[in-house]
Amino acid sequence: MTTVDEEVFLEDIQPQGDAAQEGHVAVAASQESTTSQRSQLSQTDASTSSKTVKVKERKEVKKRQIAITDMFGNKDAKRQKLSPPTASGSGTTSIVKAIGTSQSSLIKPTGPQKLNSIPFSMKSFQESLNEDHRNLLALECQVMGKSWLKLLQDEIKKPYFISLKRFLWERGVRGADDSAATLKVYPSPPDIYAWSNTPLGKVKVVLIGQDPYHGRGQAHGLCFSVPTGVRVPPSLTNIYAELKSEYPDFEQPKHGNLSSWAANGVLMLNACLTVEEAKPGSHANKGWETFTSKVVEVVDRYGGANLGSESTGVGRGVVFLAWGAFAAERVAKLNKVSSRLSKDPAPH
Repeated sequence: MTTVDEEVFLEDIQPQGDAAQEGHVAVAASQESTTSQRSQLSQTDASTSSKTVKVKERKEVKKRQIAITDMFGNKDAKRQKLSPPTASGSGTTSIVKAIGTSQSSLIKPTGPQKLNSIPFSMKSFQESLNEDHRNLLALECQVMGKSWLKLLQDEIKKPYFISLKRFLWERGVRGADDSAATLKVYPSPPDIYAWSNTPLGKVKVVLIGQDPYHGRGQAHGLCFSVPTGVRVPPSLTNIYAELKSEYPDFEQPKHGNLSSWAANGVLMLNACLTVEEAKPGSHANKGWETFTSKVVEVVDRYGGANLGSESTGVGRGVVFLAWGAFAAERVAKLNKVSSRLSKDPAPH
């Protein structure tokens, strides 16, 4: 607002002729009046200037408020009129509502992504590998269960796992169909990831062993299990005996093939997934322990995610049976709240 000071000239108030003396009094009075008017005008200007500053401040506040909402990227919030704060606080309420509306469009659910919504493309994964790594990881792409591979794809690209695969490659473990004919590493390549045939979302119980049986024809990718027709090993005989003691109605099978357990949600995982013939523990500390610890972590997050009529898409609590100190190391970082853990001596 622009204010113009009122100007008063003497000739406008000075008397003519005989009224000069009276004019002096009038001039004095007029000057006093003029001084008073100027004082009032100065006060008016100060008030007007103060109001102008306040208006400018409101405009600046409004600009800053609009800039804040612009950051949230909500077009509707940008269009809202943000009134300046009033004594009743209504302006502040409008700002909060506008920003709150903008924020709500960006709020994402917390917690892990649902299992079935995690995307995976085998083609994209393979294209992300160089030729050397594509050859080394051919077995994983061929035989590992896809519900597992999509969560372990980054893990198997890590240097430690590539180093493990080079170690196995030198011993003849390559793809599912092109491994060495005289291979003395067990189980056979197509069975190394047999445990992953139990879908992650269907896992209820996890059995953890140490390493595969090291005799020819014994190991087939499930801990404590042997193919039908192979003599039941002592460790599995002890497991059967414990089951009979706990559940008198349990009838011990005449074989040691636990594939039916795997089909019903029991994940049977060794800490080391390969071994050389007649050399127990020969592939320990080569990288398998790190990998299977990651598998356990994945089970802890997503095990049983697809069970029940109302699946949650995330882990719902799994029972882990870790038999022996070696197996106990694999479950050291488990979420003890959501999962149930049993540590017992190994069933030798």
